[in-house]
Amino acid sequence: MGKGNLLRKEGERGLCLSCADLDRLEFLASGDAALTRRASKYSRLRAVVVQWSKARKRYERQGVLVERSAIDKAEEECLADAELREARRLREAARREVTDRGFVKAFAAKIREQYPGCPSGEERRIAEHACRKYSGRVGRSADAKALAAEPVDLVVQAHVRHEHTSYDDFLGAGLERREAREIVQSDVHRVLRRWSKS
Repeated sequence: MGKGNLLRKEGERGLCLSCADLDRLEFLASGDAALTRRASKYSRLRAVVVQWSKARKRYERQGVLVERSAIDKAEEECLADAELREARRLREAARREVTDRGFVKAFAAKIREQYPGCPSGEERRIAEHACRKYSGRVGRSADAKALAAEPVDLVVQAHVRHEHTSYDDFLGAGLERREAREIVQSDVHRVLRRWSKS
């Protein structure tokens, strides 16, 4: 089989789509959730298409195999209510934006509570950086969203390390992260002790 052809895995065997009786289905790539959901609903036969990612060491979804008639029907429905779905998407985006702004504000207030000596306005900058959406940072963790003390401490420590010590200079000079952290540890603690006092 040539590169790029689809296989159905049955046990330890790999079958071409013709041998697996799936060759009458058409590939619908991922990307439009509404179209995929509707086409999957209308197709009597459906198969999920995945591809192995060498970088991430896992299978990642690429799309689905569904009947052509199901795709046609799904496309008609999606065209009919496209404006409605777009309006709903914009409303949800606005709602999430308001929620995130509220979370950043609450997180900044928690920083101020734990570190009353933090320079004015700096708690907001720390919160905005730590709580940035889709960043995977500590501020997006479940504990942080519950405004627990530990993630707030970790976020403030990281900020102080980068902004109030020579940590980044040491990294730029080629030092390992662990070694650079050990060198600036006393400086970080000194700033945190000062910020802990009102």
